[in-house]
Amino acid sequence: MGLKAYVVRRLIMLVPIMIGVTLLIFAITQLFEPIARASIYVNPIRVRDWNAVIERYGLNDPVYVQYFRWLNEVLRGNFGYSQETRSFVVKGLLTKIPATAELVLYSAPFIIILGIYLGVKSAVHKDKAIDHMTRIVAIIGWSLPSFWSAIILLSIFYGIFGMFPPGRLGNTAQHFITTGAREGTYHMYTGLHTIDGILNGELWITWDALNHLVLPCANLTLIQIALLIRVMRSSMLEALGKGYVVTARAKGLAEKEVINKHARRNAMIPVITLSALLIAGMLTGVIITETVFNIPGIGATAAAAAIHHDTPFVLAFAMFAAVLFVTTNLLVDILYAYIDPRIRLG
Repeated sequence: MGLKAYVVRRLIMLVPIMIGVTLLIFAITQLFEPIARASIYVNPIRVRDWNAVIERYGLNDPVYVQYFRWLNEVLRGNFGYSQETRSFVVKGLLTKIPATAELVLYSAPFIIILGIYLGVKSAVHKDKAIDHMTRIVAIIGWSLPSFWSAIILLSIFYGIFGMFPPGRLGNTAQHFITTGAREGTYHMYTGLHTIDGILNGELWITWDALNHLVLPCANLTLIQIALLIRVMRSSMLEALGKGYVVTARAKGLAEKEVINKHARRNAMIPVITLSALLIAGMLTGVIITETVFNIPGIGATAAAAAIHHDTPFVLAFAMFAAVLFVTTNLLVDILYAYIDPRIRLG
């Protein structure tokens, strides 16, 4: 089976998976009373007669009828009104995603590159000083509560030295953007302040945003890198013991070529899965980091929505997370097939 046929097969398999996701999320809504389900479709503030809303949306109809009606609304992008964001859910999600995406954009490269590099170094120099140091870093990152490390970083750098403040922007930059957006002199092209600052020719906005990203990105890197190092080290040690590596060395190949071309490439397969799922997980929100550093991302908003029983936002967030992880798994499978032809031929 060629790569193209494999991709088509995986795309076809995606359809029943997504149907299953919608069925599961819809089933959760059936646990609520009709009035609670009615709040998914309308702005509760404007409702005066709930019975009329229930009748209008047929919330006493058979379950299968309600499911197809709900699915039709979802496919049209109507997830209802969110009290947490004071807007319709999709609009609320779109305003919160950029903050989280910006955090992931600058954290993920450090996590993945450093995790792979340190994992390889640790395996190649097993039981030597660099291996012990790397394992200590991994243990510390794995053991530290993320809220504790975040508070420590804030206390030292912002509390003592006045560097790297929390939030997404300083007051001056935020006022400039708000005023400029209202007057049409500043455009939010992506919602990512570091990029929009460049596109608007306001590099000081970009610098201000980067200054606010240092500590949350450092905190995420410290916490998330631990598992990647451990998996890369273990996978690399296994690869270094394989027969093809022994053969490559016996042929007189340089050690650097043996490690980089033969061992590391094969050791990367489990790391690819972990890295992709790690990024997907962060894109659904890093609740503690966003909360401690006062970043209005999707994770912190979803947590607040759950606390305040904002059903429409929570359901939309669940759908967003499901689609993200299903898509990520699809991309990982395709990448596997590209790296290792045995997978698509199996």
